[in-house]
Amino acid sequence: MDKKAALVSFEKLLNIMDDLRAKCPWDKKQTFESLRHLTIEETYELADAILDNDQEEIKKELGDLLLHIVFYAKIGDENGTFDITTVIDGICEKLISRHPHIYGDVKATTEEEVKQNWEKLKLKEGNKSVLGGVPNSLPALIKAMRMQEKAAGVGFDWEEPEQVWEKVQEEINELSVEITAKNQKKIEDEFGDVLFSLINYARFLKINPETALEHTNKKFKFRFQYLENKAQELGKSLADMTLAEMDIFWEEAKKM
Repeated sequence: MDKKAALVSFEKLLNIMDDLRAKCPWDKKQTFESLRHLTIEETYELADAILDNDQEEIKKELGDLLLHIVFYAKIGDENGTFDITTVIDGICEKLISRHPHIYGDVKATTEEEVKQNWEKLKLKEGNKSVLGGVPNSLPALIKAMRMQEKAAGVGFDWEEPEQVWEKVQEEINELSVEITAKNQKKIEDEFGDVLFSLINYARFLKINPETALEHTNKKFKFRFQYLENKAQELGKSLADMTLAEMDIFWEEAKKM
């Protein structure tokens, strides 16, 4: 990477942001709150591009997110609370302090040791709980995964994958008991426990459950839309087809 060229490009973006904030009616009106939902949308668009392994889209979406960071920093500068320099300085200081095995005399030779040091340092910095850094607004699946990772980072974890799989089976059995008893509230509780234990097991299998589920979502969408298209070619609606008829096209889609 040409760092000098990168600095020139970054300065150009900062100058453009100054112009937009001063002259564009839409940009002038934006606040932290008004940009929030747009930032979330851009983040999901980046996530989609990564799952599709679309390098060109990844590049574009990274640019959109970088614009948002510069935008927030510009508003912070106008408010007199922070600017892009203090934002960058802050993350630099954090990275140096959180990597004592690089910038200090701490030894960490494995990924797990780095994670454990990271969580311990966060507690020393004043975090009251290891789980305190997990945003409440995260989607439930991702939140469960992050809480489990953070708990494991301080040693609260299973020792062997087999133990976690046994826990999954235990939770499924407990769910089955409540289904038989037809206790709706307990069914919901136990269903949640099954999901939580499966997410934990995914970690031991070195699978990201969010990514795995999204791949399945994409598979289902492709197959279902194939089914819809075939029905349309026959001049039928899905509601007019039998399950046996639909299954023929579903199996075709699975082979593609």
